[in-house]
Amino acid sequence: MAKLRSRREVVERCGTLTAHLREALVRLAAGDGDGDEAAVDAVWQAEGLGMLLWSLGRIELPPYDRTFDHDRLLAASLDGAVLRPAGEIETARRAARLWHWRARTSALREGGRVALPERWQSFDQLIGATAMRAHEQGLLPRPLRGDFPAFGTVYRELTPEQLAEAEAIAYERHRALNWVLGLGKSWADVPTDT
Repeated sequence: MAKLRSRREVVERCGTLTAHLREALVRLAAGDGDGDEAAVDAVWQAEGLGMLLWSLGRIELPPYDRTFDHDRLLAASLDGAVLRPAGEIETARRAARLWHWRARTSALREGGRVALPERWQSFDQLIGATAMRAHEQGLLPRPLRGDFPAFGTVYRELTPEQLAEAEAIAYERHRALNWVLGLGKSWADVPTDT
């Protein structure tokens, strides 16, 4: 496991992301941010902010098919916040990585860009086995019809909009937890390998 970043670094990153989120929400509400990629990115990075606040014990973690509530993120106090134990953060990172893997698997499967490992007869079999093993390890909710449950259905039946949302949530949370655990030299270069 990589070296956990300091409380000070995490609090500073929370401050930066909070400021970006607040500014983006104001611009979007005023119509100034429509089509503004930076504003949209700042809103999605709120998922990373949520994970940092969770790491500091300041907010609860919603399921991977629900975004963090922006009002709660902006209202979170960092006074006296202490980082959760590294093992707890690592467990959350493993769960985030699995959700990110599931999103990437959908994209790869649809694009036909990857060959299935010989051990597996189908992507459904690989996904089902992964979902069950992760559930048994306490990383995922109980699988639904051999797949990750999301948006009240099975992941493989998500609409394109739901798939995009699920992937964005998973990516931002995965990146934030990797950063907290010391991966990457800066926020901008955090690896998100699945």
